Amino acid sequence: MKLILKIGALVLPIVALSYCSKPQQEHVNSKQPVDYVNPYMGNISHLLVPTFPTIHLPNSLLRVYPERRDYTEVELNGLPLVVTSHRGSSAFNLSPFQGEGNELRPIISYSYDQEKLTPYSYSVYLDEQDIQVDFALSHQSAAYEIQFEKEAPVYLILNSRNGAMAWDGKAISGYQLIENNTKVYLYMVPEDLPQKVSTLKGGNLAEAANAEGRDACLVLNYPQETGKVSLRYGISFIDEKQAKANLEREVAGKTVADLQASGRETWNKALGKISIGGGTDDQQTVFYTSLYRCYERPVCISEDGRYYSAFDGQVHNDNGRPFYTDDWIWDSYRAHHPLRILIDPQTEEDILHSFVLMAGQMENNWWPTFPEITGDSRRMNSNHGVASVIDAWRKGLRGFDLEKAYQACKGAIMEKTLAPWSGKPAGELDAFYKEHGYIPALREGEEETIPEVHPFERRQPVAVTLGTAYDQWCLAQIAEELGKTEEAQYFDKASLNYQNLFNPETKFFHPKDSNGKFIEPFDYRFSGGMGARGFYGENNAWIYRWDVQHNIPDLINLMGGKEEFVKNLDAMFTEPLGRGKYAFYAQLPDHTGNVGQFSMANEPSLHIPYLYNYAGQPWKTQKRLRKLLDEWFRNDLMGVPGDEDGGGISSFVVFSAMGFYPVTPGNPEYSIGSPLFEKISVDLGNGKTFEIEAKNASPENKYIQSATLTGQTLNQPSISHEAVAAGGKLVLEMGPKANKDWGIKHVHKE
Repeated sequence: MKLILKIGALVLPIVALSYCSKPQQEHVNSKQPVDYVNPYMGNISHLLVPTFPTIHLPNSLLRVYPERRDYTEVELNGLPLVVTSHRGSSAFNLSPFQGEGNELRPIISYSYDQEKLTPYSYSVYLDEQDIQVDFALSHQSAAYEIQFEKEAPVYLILNSRNGAMAWDGKAISGYQLIENNTKVYLYMVPEDLPQKVSTLKGGNLAEAANAEGRDACLVLNYPQETGKVSLRYGISFIDEKQAKANLEREVAGKTVADLQASGRETWNKALGKISIGGGTDDQQTVFYTSLYRCYERPVCISEDGRYYSAFDGQVHNDNGRPFYTDDWIWDSYRAHHPLRILIDPQTEEDILHSFVLMAGQMENNWWPTFPEITGDSRRMNSNHGVASVIDAWRKGLRGFDLEKAYQACKGAIMEKTLAPWSGKPAGELDAFYKEHGYIPALREGEEETIPEVHPFERRQPVAVTLGTAYDQWCLAQIAEELGKTEEAQYFDKASLNYQNLFNPETKFFHPKDSNGKFIEPFDYRFSGGMGARGFYGENNAWIYRWDVQHNIPDLINLMGGKEEFVKNLDAMFTEPLGRGKYAFYAQLPDHTGNVGQFSMANEPSLHIPYLYNYAGQPWKTQKRLRKLLDEWFRNDLMGVPGDEDGGGISSFVVFSAMGFYPVTPGNPEYSIGSPLFEKISVDLGNGKTFEIEAKNASPENKYIQSATLTGQTLNQPSISHEAVAAGGKLVLEMGPKANKDWGIKHVHKE
């Protein structure tokens, strides 16, 4: 999760693509997977950034959502043509208008009604203007059909907020400059030619066929008897010629209805990779809406075999493999990448191959952390992209260069500074970490002297120490795969650095100063300032107490054994906020979705409910998960507990609703929870299917009584990826009361 609001003037439509066959359940009304998607779910935020109802095909370059500040706004600010990053600002703007020319503005605000939104379509009625708008899209192109009902002159206003627009007598072309010298290009063809084209600046129309600069604006004028205007357009990050080619390849000669039909088919194919049987209609809606959100990022930006890379500012040939970017790995490594390994391994290989390429395109060859359309923004702490590398490799994916990935990951962890939100080279802070095995903390009021430390994000010393220990464990696993024995031993030893900050008296990870002294006095809820960033990162010590995904048995030992471990887990779910909600969230705005000190709203929490499995009490994992899923993820406008991060948290919902979860990416096993549905079938993309049958599963029957895996008795609360990939079948007998003897022995594979 991120405390970043980069919204711009737009807001929400959703479009998604899916690979779909019919769900296994028999629907009386014959609903298909895409019919369960509710893009409005979570559009009102509990505190930070809401979900956006985004219209797109799966992992496609072209995304839009309605142009408004948030869901509750009563006006639209024109119509969007493209969103250039997840929940980012739109480029270009289309404003239809009927009336007198002296009322024209670059962007017109509209009263609206009858808005209908699906992953593949959008329609809205601009009720004061009496204009009906219908929209559909493909991967890099789209179409609008705009019906005018008044008897007045018709205008279409095309705006580039910072760029250029030109009319050549047949089409509009132009670009908008976004960040890092990256441009997005437009080529738009009206089905019927306008009678006049003008520029608009400062509310004044001028005779010209091109405009440039801030709010570069063209106006297409049609006679008042015009009933409908149809527009088709292509988008490109390469040039206007390529935008035209994208239009001609995807939408030429197609109506909005044609595109909506093909978009629907695409989404059903994608969402149909997982079919479900049983559960309530609302549970199915939450499931498929969550799965739809897992297809928004990253996006494929290959265009006819080429792509523009902001990582070096060049256009490259993709050599037959699609290039992907826009992936916030700090969020997505946990469940989003592992989900794709299961249902779309070829795409996951292409994504990791893209990361290898983009690292090589950067001067320093460092693995990216937050690769976007405009380059790597180096946000958050640590570099958990290394986890996605070893996770894919250990699960059998081979379609990327492991050696090159290792060198880039190693550089990003050992040569780049560990200071959060920084792309600078390693400095004094990093030298200290390498010598002492932890990031030193400053005491409250102590002045920061390290130049690479972000003034707001601060050092986050506990979060960085724990996160880097995990990253170095991942490096050790890759080095081992590559036969680099000495490097594997070095990183394996470094992977225990979390021990250096464990306080044996309190059983928390506790910041130390540069002299090795624990910071005292200390409050595990509130010390560290805004977002606890002086010591942790967005969440407090109660969350980071469990941030040792790679060595849970050792964490259990540090806490004094399984009984104490479970007591500490229980305490997390019962510990009060310690302040009123206003004061708590004023300091910890990412820490929403609370059950005690547990936060369902931020990614570092996602694995925590599964930890009971490792300590001999899996029934508590089953109990906690059902409560969290039922209460925090709902089919309504506030049905997501926090900043969802475009698949970061939705992928947790998908896995947990199916009844298993990848607690440790890099370790090829899944921890078992409590399925919401009686039957789940996962198309593994290799001709095989993994099935889960949860007999008698219901809101009451949430506890596992017994289990078999492909016919063999299963007495541990985990399954291997090997068994899943082989097309196994997990059968669970569910009941209303816990069988506290089932699954009490967890075999954790290092």
